[in-house]
Amino acid sequence: MDEKKPYNSLSAYLKREYGEKVFKIALDGGFTCPNRDGTKGDRGCIFCSAGGSGEFATSVTPDSIPEQIEKALGLFGSKNVGRKYIAYFQAYTGTYGDPSRLYSLYRAALSHPLICGISIATRPDCLGPEVLDVLSRCKQEFPDKFLWVELGLQTIHARTAAYIRRGYPLSCFEEAMANLHGLDVPVIVHVILGLPGETDEDMLATIDYLNGCHIFGIKLQLLHVLRDTDLATDYANGLFTCLTKEHYLALLIRCIDRLDPEIVLHRVTGDGPADLLIAPEWSLYKWDTLNSLHRLMKEGGHYQGKDFPRNRS
Repeated sequence: MDEKKPYNSLSAYLKREYGEKVFKIALDGGFTCPNRDGTKGDRGCIFCSAGGSGEFATSVTPDSIPEQIEKALGLFGSKNVGRKYIAYFQAYTGTYGDPSRLYSLYRAALSHPLICGISIATRPDCLGPEVLDVLSRCKQEFPDKFLWVELGLQTIHARTAAYIRRGYPLSCFEEAMANLHGLDVPVIVHVILGLPGETDEDMLATIDYLNGCHIFGIKLQLLHVLRDTDLATDYANGLFTCLTKEHYLALLIRCIDRLDPEIVLHRVTGDGPADLLIAPEWSLYKWDTLNSLHRLMKEGGHYQGKDFPRNRS
C-alpha cells in the first residue's frame, strides 16, 4: 500500500521496485486501429478522439523512437527527476501492425539505457500468435526490463460495449488474458466509469469481474466527452449526462474499496486535453479531484481492499 495514499498506486509500486520516482514517456508508434481503418469500422470507439488517446505523446516521426525519447527527456530540462523511465506506446493500437515493425519499435525503446520497461496500449483482438511471439522475443532479449500490456476493456457489459463500438466480445478479452498470462506478461486493464446507460452496480460488477482475472494493474478513467467524437453528438442531443464530481468520487471510493489490494492502481481519474474537453468541466482540475479523493477516503476509513472478499482462491 502507498504510504501517502489509501491504495496501491503505480508511483508507490515503482518506487518500491526501483528506489526512486519513475516517469512515463508517451510515444507515438505511428499505429492505427481496426476500428478506424475499415477492418471493423471507420469511426473508432464512440469516445475516441482523432488522436487515438495519444494526445500527450511526443511524436517526431512514427519510426523515430529514440528521437521521441530524447525529445521527451529534454522536456524535463535540468530538473533532477531520476534516472529511469517507462516508454509508453499510447496512441491508437500498439500491437496493430506488421510484426517485424512492432519488434523494431519495441526493441528501439527497450534498448535505450534510461528506459526500464515498456507499456503497450492495445486491444485484445490485436494479439495474434505472431504478435505474441514478438512480445516473447522482447522479454527474452531484455530480461532486466519489463514489458506490460494495457488492454482497453472499458466494461464487461455487452450492451455498453455495443454502444461504444468496442468491436470485440468479452470472450476475446478472456482469450487475450490467457495468452498473456502464458507469456508471463503483466496486464493492465482500462475501465471507464460513467459510460452512458451504466448504473453504479454495473460498474462495480466490472470491478468484481476483474478481481478474478489476476491482473497486474487497472486504470479507472472518468468518462470524458471530447470534441469531434460521436459521443459529443449524443451529449449535445441530451442522450446522457456526465457524472458530477461528487458522484464520481463516491463511486470511485466504492470501486477502490472492492478492488483486490494486490492490483496496482495506475490511474484513478484521468484528464482530457483542455482544448478538446467538452464535459465534465470539473475534471480539468485534476489535483483538486485527487486531493478530494484522498481526504474523503481518509475521513471515511476507506482503503483499497476494504470490501474485497478475503477468501479468494
